[in-house]
Amino acid sequence: MKKPTREQAKRMCTSKRRYRTQADALDAALVAGVERQRAAYRCQLCGLWHLTSV
Repeated sequence: MKKPTREQAKRMCTSKRRYRTQADALDAALVAGVERQRAAYRCQLCGLWHLTSV
């Protein structure tokens, strides 16, 4: 699988919800009831936190 271009990566980042801290991201997953299916990661593009499927 090819690495996404900078523009593709930027689009992927901007299409996701951003959280200020890892705890905020995991709290949002808990509220949505999907905490066991999501993990938080720090985005290298924006420096904030996103959720991803596990």
